[in-house]
Amino acid sequence: MFLAPSLLGVLIFFVLPFLVVIYYSFVENPISKRFVGLTNYINVLHNSAFRTAVGNTLLFSLIAVPLAVILGMMLAFLLDAGIPMRSQLRSAFLTPLMVPIASIVLIFQVLFDYNGVVNEVIMKFGAPRIDWLKSSAGLFVIIILFLWKNLGYNMILFLSAMGNIPKDVVEVAQLDGANRFQIFWHVKLRYLSPMVLFTTILSIINSFKVFREVYLLTGEYPFGALYMLQHYMNNTFASADYQKLSTAAIYMSLVMIVIIGLMFLAENRYGKDLEEE
Repeated sequence: MFLAPSLLGVLIFFVLPFLVVIYYSFVENPISKRFVGLTNYINVLHNSAFRTAVGNTLLFSLIAVPLAVILGMMLAFLLDAGIPMRSQLRSAFLTPLMVPIASIVLIFQVLFDYNGVVNEVIMKFGAPRIDWLKSSAGLFVIIILFLWKNLGYNMILFLSAMGNIPKDVVEVAQLDGANRFQIFWHVKLRYLSPMVLFTTILSIINSFKVFREVYLLTGEYPFGALYMLQHYMNNTFASADYQKLSTAAIYMSLVMIVIIGLMFLAENRYGKDLEEE
């Protein structure tokens, strides 16, 4: 009975809308409601805009997500080592979480505009101007923005997980002659594997939300290299093409389920003997 309100909320606002999305993906349109089988799925796969959006989103995620996880872990180990100004550095990396996204985008527009600060700097070294937001170099800008926004949160997660690493195990490894890399790879990383899984999943989810930044930087129809899957969904929603929107959402959900499932299997296999211990 106590769970009933929460279960009802999940049913109304999550389960039922997802079932509606599945239904829309199998009909011609919401008005005629004519069942068309897998036609929408085939049409979306042959849509050039969808393929471009998937390719760009995949490339961005393959670069940005590993960097967010690895750099976040490196920062956590750096702060855990007791370097000077540790508290100040921690606050500096957490500051982007408190800054509104519109303000962040404004800063990056000033930096990476054609007449912006970055071009003025590189021109002093003899390099030509780069139209960052209207060329393939825009992906580099979005990756930097994504890392700047998410590194601090990943760093805090890893710092909290480091408290669960048994110090006696580390000390025994040191007494056995293990070097720093061996201690990191065979001891610390294995105890951190659940957090690596969690931060990777979180970073993947956040990478799919990068549409906000790209939209505010470049609008509804950015340069081809910046056209993300969310742009495709947003534009199909604006044109009331619900069957394409629903089909693209199902494809994205299936890919996410497969990726997260594989990650869980890898983490379970990697940390299995630790759980048995």
